[in-house]
Amino acid sequence: ILTSIAITTLLWGDLHNHYVWVVLLTTLGFGVIGWVDDYRKVVHRNPKGLSAKAKMFWQSIIALLVGVYLWNTATLPAHTELIVPFMKFLVFPLTAVGFIAMVYFVIVGTSNAVNLTDGLDGLAIMPTVMVSSALALFAYMAGNVVFAKYLGIPYIPGAGELAVFCGGVAGAGLAFLWFNAYPAEVFMGDVGALALGAALGVVAVIVRQELVLFIMGGLFVMEAVSVMIQVASFKLTGKRVFRMAPLHHHYELKGWKETQVVVRFWIITMMLVLLGLATLKLR
Repeated sequence: ILTSIAITTLLWGDLHNHYVWVVLLTTLGFGVIGWVDDYRKVVHRNPKGLSAKAKMFWQSIIALLVGVYLWNTATLPAHTELIVPFMKFLVFPLTAVGFIAMVYFVIVGTSNAVNLTDGLDGLAIMPTVMVSSALALFAYMAGNVVFAKYLGIPYIPGAGELAVFCGGVAGAGLAFLWFNAYPAEVFMGDVGALALGAALGVVAVIVRQELVLFIMGGLFVMEAVSVMIQVASFKLTGKRVFRMAPLHHHYELKGWKETQVVVRFWIITMMLVLLGLATLKLR
């Protein structure tokens, strides 16, 4: 997946565009973290792989560097404001600390949320394809001054090139799904899941659609939140809220077949992506 994305971006993207390099290097950086984890698990037969602390440390380093870079290269206030979906004029200016913190949580949070979702054949990759395709549209619109003005979204010069990257993610994801569909012949692993999640997060940050990503990636959010609720509940009360976390395992234990869980979660994602796209016009 990552090789296909990189080749597509390098061949058809504008390599003089700094946003292209930000998303590509962020994606590959998180991919390296996942690769080390998978390598230790598969080759060294170490079930723990890369420690959770080491993963979080390197993810944090990359995300913070991205946040600092985007803050220092922002040329307009709109490039660092938090935009509220469905509200035409409701924006929140962010300080340097606030902006960098938001970038950190969006990238690291999305990366790990996609990783948690990757538990059933085809479950994580199709929502990633759908969200990436929608972000390609947001990127193209944000990079075009006419469309941006008409739709009331921030104009981000150069952001249109991210449509190439997002298209590469969607195309590579569909090709991967051909072999990852039930019963899967290949698996994504941390190398793919962490990288793809980070890719979605950094694109959303650049085009100023973090909250829209929260909507469109609602499946990833639900999966991550289910784990947090389960852990917190068990530590505080000794009881579990779900039969098993992440959420997809809960429904498996309720009697849903694996393919039912996957397709129904795809349907949920499709509706959420359409809702996210509706924010372009419903303001």
